[in-house]
Amino acid sequence: MKMKTVIALGLAVVMLVLAGCATDGTSGDDGKAAATGEGVTSYPLTLKNCGTKVTYEAAPRRVVTLNQTAAENLIHLGVGDRIVGSGYEIDKVPEEIIAQYDKIPILSAHGQPIKHEALLEAQPDFVYGSFASFFTAAESGEREVFHELDVPTYLTEFDCTYHEAVSNANFELLFEEYRNLAKIFDVPAAGEKLVAEQQAVVDKGLAAAKGIEGTPTVMWFYSTYAGTPWAAGPGGLPQYVSELVGVKNIFDDASTKWAEVSWDEVAARNPDIIVLADLTRGEPNDTAQEKIDLLKSDPLTSKLDAVTNDRFVIIPGRYMDPSYGSVRAVPALAEGLVALQ
Repeated sequence: MKMKTVIALGLAVVMLVLAGCATDGTSGDDGKAAATGEGVTSYPLTLKNCGTKVTYEAAPRRVVTLNQTAAENLIHLGVGDRIVGSGYEIDKVPEEIIAQYDKIPILSAHGQPIKHEALLEAQPDFVYGSFASFFTAAESGEREVFHELDVPTYLTEFDCTYHEAVSNANFELLFEEYRNLAKIFDVPAAGEKLVAEQQAVVDKGLAAAKGIEGTPTVMWFYSTYAGTPWAAGPGGLPQYVSELVGVKNIFDDASTKWAEVSWDEVAARNPDIIVLADLTRGEPNDTAQEKIDLLKSDPLTSKLDAVTNDRFVIIPGRYMDPSYGSVRAVPALAEGLVALQ
């Protein structure tokens, strides 16, 4: 294995997506239709989402997204101009959508959830989020409260219950989310086009994965809390990506999809490669470089072969969350592993 750190930003993937997308986040001649609605969805529309039946009386026009990646999903569906507020920014915004994203009012402090009062001031007619922990009374507000106010919501099926492992955590579940959102916004053709584009990215990654030798072991290192490392466990997209490209996640036996582990456990399991989330929230050990510094300074991890030989694959943090960026983790990980062989 080479002594090398790979920063897997997936630039080739970005170019692949851009080749099929217009600069406004929609595609070709479908752009105008995606912005105005296709006249296909019949309202009221009722969907079952995270065990709750939600009725959407009309296509949303004033949307609040609770987190950055939720906003990115809607931008890529061509309905970003309907977002009147967003929050919880964790990462650099991709260049291909930054012009649109920068027009969205940010309703929370950097790296923090939107508070309920600030959200209501935006007068939304739809609230969409990727984390169950934000749909709480202490944060953005409970879903039931929004529904009582006739404001429908959508929560990703990857996190119906905070950090709980999801048995069918795969890209089909993500693509179904795109299709549901596209139906809610009356842009089903845009949803299908996005699914096709994302599947092409996955296929590119699987082609690269054929060059991986053996079955390397990996640790998906997201961040730390009070000095304790958080690593990907089973029932989340990092585990699914590991299985797709043919590597073993060293914490695939954890009890949750994001597990608090210990440095002793990390050292004992001794991963061949450490996948680092590069986050910009501002929390301790969020950036990839901070993680590398931490691993090299810890008495246990500093002796690991992966650390002493700089066998790191660095990816944007949003690639580990259920979002548009998730599929880019496939080529990013595969190409990174091949480069480290």
